Amino acid sequence: MASEACPLVLGHLPKYCKPNCSIGFSRRSIVVSCKMRNFSSKRRKQQSKQAGESEFQANADVGPPVSERKESQKIQSDVFSDSNTRNEIVSTEIDENSEDERDEGLVKPSNPSLQNLMEMIKNTENNILLLNQARIQALQELDKVTSEKEALKSEIQILESKLAETDLKLKIQMQERIKTEFLETQLEELKAQIFSPKTGTETGTDSSLINQIKTLKVENSLLNSKLEKLKETEERVLKLEREKSQLEESSKDLLEKIEVLEASLKEADEEIFFNESLQQKINNLEEQLRISDKEISNLVKLYEESVKEFQSTIEVLKEESLRNSRGEIAGEIWSSLSLLIDGWFIEKKISRNDCEILREMIWERDLRLKEIYQKFRGLNENEIIAEFLELTLAGNSPGLHVIHIAAEMAPVAKVGGLGDVVSGLSKALHRKGHLVEIIIPKYDCMISEKVKDLKVLDVAVQSYFDGHMFRNKIWIGTVEGLPVYFIEPLHPSNYFARGKYYGEGDDFKRFSYFSRAALELIFQSAKKPDIIHCHDWQTAFVGPLYWEIYAKKGLNSARISFTCHNFEYQGAEVAAELAAVGLDVDHLNRPDRLQDHSSHDRINPVKGAIVYSNIVTTVSPTYAQEVRSPEGGRGLHETIKSHSRKFVGILNGIDTETWNPNSDSLLHSNYSSQNPESKSHNKLHLKELLNISTSDPSQPLVGCITRLVPQKGVHLIRHAIYKTLELGGQFVLLGSSPVPHIQREFEEIAGKLENSPHARLILKYDDELSHLIFAASDMFIIPSIFEPCGLTQMIAMRYGSVPIARKTGGLNDSVFDLDDNSIPAELRNGFTFLNPDEQGLSGAMVRAFNYFKQNPEFWRELVIRDMTIDFSWDKSASKYEELYEKAVARARAFAHS
Repeated sequence: MASEACPLVLGHLPKYCKPNCSIGFSRRSIVVSCKMRNFSSKRRKQQSKQAGESEFQANADVGPPVSERKESQKIQSDVFSDSNTRNEIVSTEIDENSEDERDEGLVKPSNPSLQNLMEMIKNTENNILLLNQARIQALQELDKVTSEKEALKSEIQILESKLAETDLKLKIQMQERIKTEFLETQLEELKAQIFSPKTGTETGTDSSLINQIKTLKVENSLLNSKLEKLKETEERVLKLEREKSQLEESSKDLLEKIEVLEASLKEADEEIFFNESLQQKINNLEEQLRISDKEISNLVKLYEESVKEFQSTIEVLKEESLRNSRGEIAGEIWSSLSLLIDGWFIEKKISRNDCEILREMIWERDLRLKEIYQKFRGLNENEIIAEFLELTLAGNSPGLHVIHIAAEMAPVAKVGGLGDVVSGLSKALHRKGHLVEIIIPKYDCMISEKVKDLKVLDVAVQSYFDGHMFRNKIWIGTVEGLPVYFIEPLHPSNYFARGKYYGEGDDFKRFSYFSRAALELIFQSAKKPDIIHCHDWQTAFVGPLYWEIYAKKGLNSARISFTCHNFEYQGAEVAAELAAVGLDVDHLNRPDRLQDHSSHDRINPVKGAIVYSNIVTTVSPTYAQEVRSPEGGRGLHETIKSHSRKFVGILNGIDTETWNPNSDSLLHSNYSSQNPESKSHNKLHLKELLNISTSDPSQPLVGCITRLVPQKGVHLIRHAIYKTLELGGQFVLLGSSPVPHIQREFEEIAGKLENSPHARLILKYDDELSHLIFAASDMFIIPSIFEPCGLTQMIAMRYGSVPIARKTGGLNDSVFDLDDNSIPAELRNGFTFLNPDEQGLSGAMVRAFNYFKQNPEFWRELVIRDMTIDFSWDKSASKYEELYEKAVARARAFAHS
């Protein structure tokens, strides 16, 4: 057992520990050792393997990990335990032999081999003790090394963090240095700019300033040369200081050289002092330069402001000259006079009789009023009134007095075609000699800059709404020569101060309130209009209000005209809401009056306007036929049939002064039907502006300007984009959608075509850009599902862009197919298709492209023909004038019967 114990422990001994045992084996001891051999051999292999792993780990690192130290301590404990076990086994064997011998009754002498074995065991135990002590010491040293390693790691981490901080500081210093160099460079450039001579013509003051700058520049150069000398002196001083330090160590004549150096230093100090005085002079000169530069800058600004003011004056003079040539200035004077007199009457400054006399003088264009207005315009208002009241009246008004009540008027408050119709028709009637006034809400988002002489009257007009009387501010001004009244309700709900025209949840309340306030304004100003013309559902309340309330109060001179621009929008609402404007709901909520066809408890303002108006119109003859069907009339077809004798379709016109390619200031090049070649200059300019390819001037450019709503055929517009590219053309779309999923769809298309050289989608409305697109396009797409009138096709032809349109509504009344032999050749002006599908549109586009590419001379003639078509309001205004006069004549005949 002892012989096995020795190698067991020796297997773990350090190399400097040697066992001290000499072993003599007896036969008996061999037997004992053999019994434990297998056990000791296995144990030795296991411990040898563990010792090997421990040595490998110790060599791989400075010290063993904590888990390995615990394993070593476990092995040490096992060694002691194993040694004790072996001693017990040996003692047991000896005791058993002794007992056997005693049992046999034999007494044997002590064996020398046993004594040697006992000595050997003792020596072995001593050796084991020494070995264990050595191992404990080794483990302690390993613990120490491990702790030292951890300390080193901490120090390394500290050093690394300090190194990182140092690197960061170096980077910051480098950045500061670069920044300093950059600022120095900028300073030099600024100095160079300050000293650089000015160009251009200068005033006398500028010349003297320039001479002073030149003088300062020369002085500055001298100062710079002196500064260079000073720098050289400073370098010499530094050199002398270095020599001084060397002389202190090695030279015996140190004192003499120090005196020389001190003298040199004194000279350097004097030069440094001189340098400081020079620097002060430089600072003074730089301050003078800054002051001079500031004065020059102020002079330049004054000059630029003068130039701008001069240019502005020129533009005003040009505009006034143009307007004078159109007769607008004269119209504005009469409109201003009309507003002035009405304001005096509302403010109770003149009597009703005086007001009526002066109004008749305005209708007759009495030049005495104009002379007094121009002569006494700057005088006190009371003096002007006195001069006006001295005039006498002769004769009656030669024209009609027409008042439009509408939700829009271009260009002040425009959303769609309604605003264009109100202003265009009013100007046309005004040119025919009629007194035309417009009443619209005063939106906070309207373009007030377009209103001339806008002011608020001193007296507010009160109107009824929802059981209370509310005050309304009345603003007056002229818009393109027309007198306009703006109503601003002083209502807690701020009906027209919401940053938008339509789309509010209480639009029914907003516009019913406005309709009653407008009639109240007419009533309180004692006006006696011949026609009150209201438009769309927003002012459809005027008819019922006029006949049910105000005619009974004495405002009964007028006949009501109602124009529905789109039967898609009818403003139906719960019947009880109508009571807010003072109308009897039970009296009006009947099938033959305002009751909506969809429900017995809903009223329809458009239906009420049809029933209560003397004249009912829509915006094209074809649309007037379409709305007689259930689909086109949106439920009002029966009401229209019942009142068909007063229902007529009149095609809208366009404002040919605003839309005139020969004078349009928003175009790159103006042109006309006499010189259409300049149209191509606008095409090239638009392509360059939108970054569209200009490599092939013969490529046809297709334009489309529209609201992206289902009515306009958005799926056909999408098809037209890709079909144009397929046919070798280029496409420009201008417009947006209030419908979110349609807007997203076209945004995706725009993204896909972003890098295309032949297509651009501008998903917003831009009035200035629209003029240029009309002028640049060769063809224009109008694929509407239904179109009451449409102005786009008229404007496009006015600008020489050939329309491709679907045969519906006003499009059918204004665009006639080039290949339709049933139409006189001189009236054919575009390309049309009937079915609202891609096949129909594709066929029309292919025919248009073939004409454009294969017969350019014929295409030129077609462009000239389209540009000469008269789409002005003169024809349409004549038809309205005829309707007005017949209604007024019937009213007068009825009054005298």
